[in-house]
Amino acid sequence: MTALADATTMFGRELRHTVRYPLMLIASIVSPVVFLLLFVYVLGGPIGGGIGAAAHGAPYVDFLVPGILMMTVAAGTSTTSINVCTDMTGGIIDRFRTMAVSRGAVLSGHVGANVARTLLTTAAVTAMALLVGFRPEATAAGWLGVAGIVLAFSVALAWLSVAFGLVAKTVAGANSATLPLQFLLPFLSSAFVPAAAMPAGIRWFAEHQPFTAVVESLRALLAGRPAGTTGYVALAWCAAIALAGYLWARAAFRRGTR
Repeated sequence: MTALADATTMFGRELRHTVRYPLMLIASIVSPVVFLLLFVYVLGGPIGGGIGAAAHGAPYVDFLVPGILMMTVAAGTSTTSINVCTDMTGGIIDRFRTMAVSRGAVLSGHVGANVARTLLTTAAVTAMALLVGFRPEATAAGWLGVAGIVLAFSVALAWLSVAFGLVAKTVAGANSATLPLQFLLPFLSSAFVPAAAMPAGIRWFAEHQPFTAVVESLRALLAGRPAGTTGYVALAWCAAIALAGYLWARAAFRRGTR
């Protein structure tokens, strides 16, 4: 119970930081919205024509939004990584070590705050998508599946971003470490175009990386179709990433401040 109380306290601490310094939260919303508007109104015509026909006549925005939601989850990793690095390099962790505070609670607080921020940002981006023409056909069970996958993906990337923040030597380095999650992997997935339309080498990578499994699962559920085995693959990737991030973060935290 003590560890849970400590984790709750650290979670509240991170939420207060978010309220006091909201710019990074706003940036986590603005960046995906900019990509949404760019691909819907500027690039949607050239890119979306053939894709819409292949997607049973659905407009390109319906194909695009699942990828944008995945990018929204990834956009929150920089905030968490920066906050963790600031704690590690600013001396507050050394103070926590002298107090009767569960060590795991510090990291759990960061993860919990990341998940809370992600749920808020994905809700905001979904509302914007509806304004620009997104029309999901998901059932109630489908929406629960979407929420579950978003939650699992958020937890997985949160632990990975915590590990990035622990090993980074500077705040700039912590931010840079998350850039592949925010931009490189999404663009090398099926977020914007089908993996089948990519060159052979890139296609193989796109088809077998975690972001594509997550996007395809969200795409099926939002279209009112079952996710099938792709959903299980996405959840398996989330579990693997979360476990790797947790073990890496725990080992880095035990080594102490730099």
